[in-house]
This record gives sequence, C-alpha cells and structure tokens, in this order.
Amino acid sequence: MKPKILVIVGPTASGKTSLSIKLAQQFSGEIISADSRQIYKRLDIGTGKVTKEEMCEVQHHLLDIIEPTEVYTASDFKDDGTQAIAEIIQRENLPIIAGGTFFYVDTLLGRITAPPIAPNPELRAKLEENSTEELYNELKERDQRRAADVDPQNRRRLIRALEIIASVGSVPVIPTDEPYDVLTIGIKTEKEALRARFKQRAEEWLEMGYMGEIKTLLDSGLTRERLHEIGFEYVLGLELYDKVITRDEFLQKFIEKNWQYAKKQITWLKKDNTVQWFTKDQTKEIEQIVQSFLNN
Repeated sequence: MKPKILVIVGPTASGKTSLSIKLAQQFSGEIISADSRQIYKRLDIGTGKVTKEEMCEVQHHLLDIIEPTEVYTASDFKDDGTQAIAEIIQRENLPIIAGGTFFYVDTLLGRITAPPIAPNPELRAKLEENSTEELYNELKERDQRRAADVDPQNRRRLIRALEIIASVGSVPVIPTDEPYDVLTIGIKTEKEALRARFKQRAEEWLEMGYMGEIKTLLDSGLTRERLHEIGFEYVLGLELYDKVITRDEFLQKFIEKNWQYAKKQITWLKKDNTVQWFTKDQTKEIEQIVQSFLNN
C-alpha cells in the first residue's frame, strides 16, 4: 500500500494554514509547508509565515531552513519533503502538505520532476541581459505550466526555469507512477471575499511591524535586489518603507497583486481534477472525507 498523504490547496489567503492545523489536530498530522519563500529565515511577516502561537503545537516542517541569500530549488524541496514524509510516517502520523507553491507540491508528489540541472554560468549571463518582462514572456512561450506558478517579478526563478528548459526541454516531466495515495482538499473562495482578506492581511502586517522587518533585513545586509526577487510583497513593502507610495496606495497595490497571483493559482489548480473542493466553513464535510480516506 502506498503511504497516505493529505494535501490542502487553494488561492493565497483562502485559509489553507488554519484548515491544515485543524485537520492535523484531528487526525494526528504533521504539516509540511509547500511555500517557496517561507523556507527562508527571518522572512516572517512578508511571507505570511505561521507563528508559533498559530501552530497550536502542531509540528511543522520546511520552515526557516535556509538563509535568504541561498538558492533553493524544487529538486531540493523534493529531497527535503520526501525525507520529512518518511519521518512523519515512521512516527505513525499523517503527512499534511499545505502551501501555495503548487509546482513544489506536484514535484514532491511525483507528478512532475525538476531535474537537478547544474548551473550554466554562460547561459545565465546571457539571460541576465534581458528585462524581467522579457524573461517571463520567454518562459510563457516555452513552458506555460511553469509560467503559471512562478512570480513574474522573480528574476532568479525565471532564469532558473529557463536554464532547466534549455537543458531538458521543459520544466515539468510527467513520471509513470506516483509514490503516494493522495487526497487533495481545495478551499474555494469568492473573489470579493478574497479581496477583503487581502486588505485585512495587509493591515495586519503593518500592525505587526512589517516596516520593522524590512529595516532589520536591510540592516543585516540583505540587498534590495534580493528582496525584489523574493516576491511582490517585499517590492511593495520597500516602496512604502522608502515613502515612494502612501499607506493607502500600498493597501490597494497589495490587493491587486495578490488577486493577480490568486488567479494564477486558481488556473493551475483547475488542471487537477482530483481536487475535492469545499468552502472553509465546511469543516464537518471535510473531516468526513478525510476520515473515509484514512479508513480505506
């Protein structure tokens, strides 16, 4: 029998974290974070990282594992995630994968592969001559599926994706067999409800000290260029920190950028017909589905 894995998906701010913690408490689970930015140490508020209090003593994996200056690939995530799954199963607990980087999720589950391609300095130097927009457009032309999941402003990831494509033809390669028995629960949320949550999240971040986090990161030597690569949240945060935009402009841009990202996530998830969709309030129905899955 294949090991059973529970996966929680949905657009950003849909409630994946809170649902995964609730199910982990109910079914003796441990959570594997599938977020390409929450792996970084000290990037807490600007990545929406779960706090110790919010964890409710549920064990989490693949948070705060590398410095923000280091390179971490989907292949690295598969290696680390596979090890975490094996350890969780050995403890006779349920592995629960939750996070919004679905390319990482599919790689870990064996649905696609991210070959461990060595860096190509000559190609990277050539790609660096292009604008970020040109890099993203090239990726869309050559691999639409990967382009649907990557941050269009993250030059490092765009160049890495094109580097892999140059070596093997495309980023995703479909294998013949998946190693796990997977139940995927999706959280569906209406557009206006999501936009309201984006605004609430932005306001909470500012109250929690987002500007202080950015100052601390800059003071530690992390460059503005690197913060730009990590995500649009830090691009907007820097603009507010530098007083290029006002607080109201920050809130509005935050909502729009998150909605653009959410639409890309939804497009990716629509391709997976195994996802069972629920609203975040249908906890009883979700618990019944999970219990039935575990009993089979």
